[in-house]
Amino acid sequence: MSSNTIAVERPLTRDESRTLFSQTMGLVAATGAVFALGAYVARDVSPGWSLVFYLASFAALIGLSVVTQRGSQQLAVGLLFAFGFLIGAAVASTIAYYASADPQALWEAGGATALFVAGFGALGYGTRRDLSGLSRILTWALIVLIVFGLITVLVQIPNGSQIYAVLGLLIFAGLTSYDFQRLRRAQDIRSAPLLAASIFLDVLNVFLLFLSIGSGDKD
Repeated sequence: MSSNTIAVERPLTRDESRTLFSQTMGLVAATGAVFALGAYVARDVSPGWSLVFYLASFAALIGLSVVTQRGSQQLAVGLLFAFGFLIGAAVASTIAYYASADPQALWEAGGATALFVAGFGALGYGTRRDLSGLSRILTWALIVLIVFGLITVLVQIPNGSQIYAVLGLLIFAGLTSYDFQRLRRAQDIRSAPLLAASIFLDVLNVFLLFLSIGSGDKD
């Protein structure tokens, strides 16, 4: 087996699994902090820059996947933090709007997200049922949801944004469970940055979906 391959033949020991869990969740928390920094720094940037930041964050995510496969953990952590900062800058205008117009919605969405991720994360981490098949279905469902979201932008659909948010939460309930199961079943401790990126994306999407529901309720 090539030395660049990160997979190993044996499962992690219990201590190694605990270390991987703590490292991954620590990286999720750190990425959240870098995300907040990016959202703060770019709070006054023109919304037109959002697309640029989104594309740059996507490039960082691809780079993270590549360097993880090559076993370069330090570079992977750097790309993870770059991704967090860039995606924070990408949604900065949205965060800034709510911070100014309805700061309570941010706190409510944050609290709901914490409970949501904790609940479905614990479910995924603890279940013995293999969720890999479900994840494939949910990935396709997510693609369909994105298409639906684009349609709602072009065509006026009654309660379209609320339907989008509720369906999105259902999809991310499954994806969050799956990502935490991946964390429990991981066989290489160096995979922590990539696992952290997946879990952080779950957290971010759930937060934005709850924010959408909260704002819709107040319209």
